[in-house]
Amino acid sequence: MAGFLIVILLLGAFWVVAVMPRRRRMQSHQAMQDALDVGDEVITAGGLHGRVVSFEDGEIRLEIAEGVVVTVDRRAIAAVAAEVEVEVEPADEDEEPEEEAPEDEENQPEWASESPRKPS
Repeated sequence: MAGFLIVILLLGAFWVVAVMPRRRRMQSHQAMQDALDVGDEVITAGGLHGRVVSFEDGEIRLEIAEGVVVTVDRRAIAAVAAEVEVEVEPADEDEEPEEEAPEDEENQPEWASESPRKPS
């Protein structure tokens, strides 16, 4: 009886750890695909970046360059492209830049001072 209970607990743990997160990801991906609209910038599963031009029976027409339109399956849309703003911190004027140590024999790794081996 205890062995049966352990098996049930292991199956339940597997369900929580493996199946539920995958199901949530699939649902959110499906919701993203359903929310697509003309003009959205998207990325396909193959890595193509494009703008949605139109929808036709489970297929999406993407403009990948000016005047170049391709047709892909709706399921091939991996993500909606979003611009990422990168904040660059200004350098402090009070701080001096770090100086690199001069390259002399003292700063070389131990293997660098060994002579090359001769082939036998």
